[in-house]
Amino acid sequence: MSYMTIRQIRHQMCMNKLRDLGCNVVNVQGVMYYVTYNFEDLEISYMYHINPDNTYDLERIKPYVVSAGTLKTEEEIVNIIKIDIDQFKNAKRSKNFKDFIDVDTELSNAVRAFEDLFLYYNISKEDTNLIKTSIHNFKELLMKVRDRSQRVFYEKDPDSFKDDK
Repeated sequence: MSYMTIRQIRHQMCMNKLRDLGCNVVNVQGVMYYVTYNFEDLEISYMYHINPDNTYDLERIKPYVVSAGTLKTEEEIVNIIKIDIDQFKNAKRSKNFKDFIDVDTELSNAVRAFEDLFLYYNISKEDTNLIKTSIHNFKELLMKVRDRSQRVFYEKDPDSFKDDK
């Protein structure tokens, strides 16, 4: 006789909630799930993996890659994806949306280039400090832009700016 564990029931409820949001959920090998949501001409997609300790690793993979980290419950997955979709729907209304995606793609490429630099070359302490200084200056620029920009999304506070204002 086949029966479902509490974990399987909770996870099935999670998948149903995602489908209720309009997402397509595909099971990949039993412990990995691919979630997509289409809005106008934008596809937002996610991967999450069930870990042996019953936690979940979630990342958005489209329109660009961002890790949401390790989550403890299925409800956290649904909440993060729901808010993320709402944020993209809101951002999509901006006439700068394509530029935003292009800049984020360039940033992702820069992260990959830095990783290649670190993994393939012996970088001096001086050059490492130059890179750190540039990153610090870039973060300061982000804060300045944030301070002179109008906030447009209030359902959740930004994760990156919590201690900066």
